[in-house]
Amino acid sequence: MTDRATKQYETMQAHFRRAAEQRGFAVDPAQRPAVERLSQLAGELARVGLFNRHPPRHVYLWGPVGRGKSWLVDTFLDGLATPRARRLHFHDFFRRLHEGVALHTADPHREAAGERVAAVDRAVDELLGDCRVLVFDEFHAHDAGDAMLVARLFRTLLDRRITLVTTSNYPPAGLMPNPLYHHLFEPTIRLIEERMDVVEIAGPVDFRRERRSSAEGGRQRFTQGARLRTGDESGLRALGLSAPTAAEAAEVVVHGRPLRAAAVRDGEAWFGFAELCEGLTSAADQLALAERFPTLVLTGVPALEDATADGRRRFADLVDVCCDRDVRLVLIGADPISGPAPDESLVRDLDRTASRLALLRST
Repeated sequence: MTDRATKQYETMQAHFRRAAEQRGFAVDPAQRPAVERLSQLAGELARVGLFNRHPPRHVYLWGPVGRGKSWLVDTFLDGLATPRARRLHFHDFFRRLHEGVALHTADPHREAAGERVAAVDRAVDELLGDCRVLVFDEFHAHDAGDAMLVARLFRTLLDRRITLVTTSNYPPAGLMPNPLYHHLFEPTIRLIEERMDVVEIAGPVDFRRERRSSAEGGRQRFTQGARLRTGDESGLRALGLSAPTAAEAAEVVVHGRPLRAAAVRDGEAWFGFAELCEGLTSAADQLALAERFPTLVLTGVPALEDATADGRRRFADLVDVCCDRDVRLVLIGADPISGPAPDESLVRDLDRTASRLALLRST
């Protein structure tokens, strides 16, 4: 390393130590390989300049839920010396990408392959601007319909002078786990393995379950949410909430489509599980609700083994969105994670959901 790169490497190492100490813990041994690689990356980014125009290798951090992946990349970004860095939750970025591609495609129903590629490139330009370091938190791929768009997105990012850091619960080979569609994603998996340094974080401790103010930096409003039994009026009062009346039923229009709500109040909306998770909603719809309502209440929550596969996936997306956006989430009904998930392709995502639900108070 050059003197400048070495200094930035050492500065980042010290920054990680201080950040951990401020939260009352030390960097876990399982996290140290990631701290080392991210510190090296900070040094490599400091070296990129007039006489070294090639960006560093990209970084792919993966491991089970609650191992501090989000805390690691947030701390890395906080300690970087460049303002041209962005962190985006994958749900949020992908929603914006969809909107941008639709805007730049002349006729979305009759688009040519070349037109779609160009639309993806233009949408990425608008979303990232002059960004040189991009962090994707919680990258995953399940939807076969989106597989090609994700594939084009990754190729576009990796071919540019943008350094990509991503976190995932999946190793690259485990992305798009459905065996019916996995082959569609294999070229993207090979690209990730060729162009990114893959670092596993797989210690035995789930910090979310270990303590609520965990190494992941639990979200404040999300942890103010709760899981309540149906009819728990005292639990609702403790949260400053009250059950809706029939007169409060309303429609919330999201992306041009109405969703039935049991109540819509100032900064607060109540939805049934059947409407929000078993209905034809998407992560983009949930993001729109999270941007509009600081508190979301979901009623009629079943044990997820009794929900459909799509219902479980939408529920997992809702928990992700609320946790990432600091939205207070109140669940009313059964304990969602009360039995085995029959759909094996969702096991890792439901592990993440169970870990995040452990942050919620149970009454």
